[in-house]
Amino acid sequence: MNVALGKALVLPSSSSPFPYSSRKYGRNHNPTTLAPSRLSILARAQRATWLPGLDPPPHLDGTLAGDYGFDPLGLGEDPESLKWYVQAELVHSRFAMAGVVGILLPDLLRVTGISNIPIWYEAGAVKFEFASTEALFIIQLFLMGFVETKRYMDFTNPGSQAQEGTFLGLEASFEGLEPGYPGGPLLNPLGLAKDINNAHEWKLKEIKNGRLAMVAMLGIFVQAYVTRVGPIDNLISHVSNPWHTTVIQTLAGSGS
Repeated sequence: MNVALGKALVLPSSSSPFPYSSRKYGRNHNPTTLAPSRLSILARAQRATWLPGLDPPPHLDGTLAGDYGFDPLGLGEDPESLKWYVQAELVHSRFAMAGVVGILLPDLLRVTGISNIPIWYEAGAVKFEFASTEALFIIQLFLMGFVETKRYMDFTNPGSQAQEGTFLGLEASFEGLEPGYPGGPLLNPLGLAKDINNAHEWKLKEIKNGRLAMVAMLGIFVQAYVTRVGPIDNLISHVSNPWHTTVIQTLAGSGS
């Protein structure tokens, strides 16, 4: 049982779910002073889970942003592995959100005829005039490798990359908040969630949108493989005939 979470839960006396009687427990009895195990049971019962009625695993106590008790394979039972999976999901979520925007916006410009942009799954084959494909690949490999290495170093030794001289003199411009949440004027120009310890709501919004983006990316991949057109074209086809152009008919037709 999650005793720590149970101890932190405070219930107003007027909303106690337990039918305490003043005659049985005394006039001065405070129904909020329940045993930790009783409070733990209550907290877990009130907590939202990915499957209604599910008893979350002990290692998911609800303190993580977006924790709905989803770990059917028990991958996060080891605390160190859980920390790594949290960071991995966060990074994949951000890449997915950027990817969805990077696919939908150019596809909208292409379909409307505003710009002659290649469809997203053919964009990688485009030859740019300002640089060769090999040069762009090497530059991207270097930049991504540098950033990912610094991110890993900050994960293994939190706060180490905020020390002077560790980020090419740009430490103050990034001003890391905690592993996985860099800040500063470059990555947090609006100054949102500066107090990262009290930014649970912002973390929750980000991870929810990130998970939605990952599902959207999977849908875009499947659509492209089955229909060989972009997501905007698929949306137009569905809207023009919503009862006969759905994912069910499309998948059924692709197998014939």
